Amino acid sequence: MKGIFLVLLAVVVAFGLSTSPVFKRWVGEYLAPLSTARQEAPAALLGSDAPAVSFKCDGRKYCSQMTSCAEAKYFLKYCPGTKMDGDHDGIPCESQWCR
Repeated sequence: MKGIFLVLLAVVVAFGLSTSPVFKRWVGEYLAPLSTARQEAPAALLGSDAPAVSFKCDGRKYCSQMTSCAEAKYFLKYCPGTKMDGDHDGIPCESQWCR
């Protein structure tokens, strides 16, 4: 009887957590499936004189994994869960790529 009660309690707690906004945000940020579709970077993001370059969201999220400022800007704007704008000013990788 005690075992059934504990299982029921666990189910109720799990359901309550799964419907909370905090849990949904955590799931969206850390467990969301990565997009495998190739997406084109808009010219406005790269600057008017930049060549047309395409990037794709492939799971990278840190500045050390980027190869340019344009790539970092693309990832910050279009890819979920990036960790490249510590001061939240919209400019990623300021100490490495976007000085």
